[in-house]
Amino acid sequence: MVIVRRAGKGKQAMAKFDPNESFELERYNPEWPQHFEEECHLIEEALGDHVLELNHIGSTSIPGMRAKPIIDIQLVVEAFAPIEEYERLLSGLGYHLHAHKDFDQRDHLFFWKGEPRTHHLHVSEYATWEHYRYLLFRDYLCKHPEMAQQYQAIKQELADAFKAKRPAYTKGKTAFIESVVAYALEELGDE
Repeated sequence: MVIVRRAGKGKQAMAKFDPNESFELERYNPEWPQHFEEECHLIEEALGDHVLELNHIGSTSIPGMRAKPIIDIQLVVEAFAPIEEYERLLSGLGYHLHAHKDFDQRDHLFFWKGEPRTHHLHVSEYATWEHYRYLLFRDYLCKHPEMAQQYQAIKQELADAFKAKRPAYTKGKTAFIESVVAYALEELGDE
């Protein structure tokens, strides 16, 4: 059931994206799924028919996982609208576009919200690799708690080493994430 709530329409001052914003991993918060649902209602109201799917992704979507307290949301659209349209529609919710070096804007738009950051919004087109890879990763870790524990240990080690160097933290997780996605694809092939 979808409940739509009115979003604040006031514009916020343009904030600066700090790639090295310091962070700590926090214990799993059972309220994270609720925070995701609340934000989804706001996004649905702001974007209307643009929304095909809204998926909770990232570590806050995995029960029991320690994580940065940032809700990662995947917005799936049929086809990309002009970037300026997303900027206009999402700015009232406090989202800012960031041309993230890890994402090609032809297949992945990245928006962030909050200071410190509270939400990441990943926009991808329906039935693309960008759409599926996040879901494969999330679903595999939810289904395989032993792999989720390995991921948590890697994340903690990287967080301890790179507390104020987010790009290094993120890069350090890449090989493990890619291996999990490969396992998930293999498992799908065996079904």
